[in-house]
Amino acid sequence: MLIVGLSFYVMANSLSSMVGDYLFEQRIRSDRVSLETLASQISPLMAKSDARALHDRLLSSGGDLGGRIMLLDENGKVQVDSYGEMQGMRLEYSEITNILVKGQSADYGVHELESGAELNTSNLLFIRRTNNAWVSYCTAGVVSASDLLGVLLLVSPVQEMMQNLYQLQDQMLLIFVLIAAAALLCSLVFSRVITSPLAGLMRGIQRMSKGDFSARVQVKSSGEMKQLALAFNSMSEKLETLDQSRNQFVSNASHELKTPLATMKIMIESLIYQPDMDKELRTEFMTDINNEIDRLSAIVSDLLTLVQMDVHNVKLTRENLSIATLIKENAHRLQPIADQKEQKIQLTLSDPCDIYADKSKLNQVIYNLMENAVKYTQQGGQVKVTLQRQGREARLTVTDNGPGIPKENLPHIFDRFYRVDKARSREKGGTGLGLSIVHQLVLLHGGAIRVESEEGKGTSFIVELPLHQGS
Repeated sequence: MLIVGLSFYVMANSLSSMVGDYLFEQRIRSDRVSLETLASQISPLMAKSDARALHDRLLSSGGDLGGRIMLLDENGKVQVDSYGEMQGMRLEYSEITNILVKGQSADYGVHELESGAELNTSNLLFIRRTNNAWVSYCTAGVVSASDLLGVLLLVSPVQEMMQNLYQLQDQMLLIFVLIAAAALLCSLVFSRVITSPLAGLMRGIQRMSKGDFSARVQVKSSGEMKQLALAFNSMSEKLETLDQSRNQFVSNASHELKTPLATMKIMIESLIYQPDMDKELRTEFMTDINNEIDRLSAIVSDLLTLVQMDVHNVKLTRENLSIATLIKENAHRLQPIADQKEQKIQLTLSDPCDIYADKSKLNQVIYNLMENAVKYTQQGGQVKVTLQRQGREARLTVTDNGPGIPKENLPHIFDRFYRVDKARSREKGGTGLGLSIVHQLVLLHGGAIRVESEEGKGTSFIVELPLHQGS
């Protein structure tokens, strides 16, 4: 509104000045030509001091020019007045002074008759409106033989011109009111359009600050506001997912830790309240307690590993190594377990795939995948491990012909504490964190991992690693 008001003021003032200048120019041209012609005509009469002839000529010319004519001498004193009222009086209007003192040949001005105030044509926007009459003073020097004999003054009414200026003011004021009302209405509409999405976004932020991560904002606008709303909804969705994942993680961790503790408590209470327990049974209980402690230790160790990865506190100690060598070493370690289950581990290593990586962490990835394949494959099953180079990447595939993973479980296979068959997984000693750790370790090396499985036909884990070479 301020900008619109200032712009309108400048425009209105400029327009008023242009109109005022035009009206003055028309009036000045008419009065000055007539007055200068009259001054040249009476110059000989004034040089002869023919007062009678001067009076008659000025009296007749006043009617022709439509105003009052006065003749002043070189001292500014009225010698002849066509109205016959001001003879002998000294006049000090600026239009007279400019001729007598400054040497101008002619001048023009507009004055308020009652107060004598002069109209300033440089700022006509807010003319002081009164009921007093406005008159114009047009002066011309009376010169004879290059000598200034006096000043001829024409006083004429200019009410019509002032009425035109008043009318222009009224029109400008009306236009300003209309423009201001339109600007105010537009500003209200635009501010509503702009602030409404911002207000919705602010409400969403306030809800999120109170812990409500389900907050979403409606995407109604376009451009930057739409992008901002979409970004907020995306962030809110991710935070909600993260919060749910955190709560689920805490719940699962509590459950996983509580189960071995409850088992140990039962066994220890049995030992306490049955002091005469059979020695073999007591040894069996103590062995189970020791196994549960090992399981607790493994869970805590895996949890610490995941926490370090989450805070990006895991540093890779890279060295040049061969992935094929690590696969052979792990196959050798797992062979006794496979022999017990009458399983066959088949290796197809088409390339050594030399890589610059952290040996212990990459070994953990390979061992975990191969161990899971052996562990969850039935008696007499088969585990295939394939390694091949594809451009600048190594592709490791661990495939078994076990029971497979149901389709609905595949998206969650790398989630923490997620188990396809919870009862069987615990019986086999898993913590439910192995695949989560594998996933994080692969990502740390700049690789990717995915799973393909069909229920009843086995499972394949595919790992793709960039083959960066070090010095």
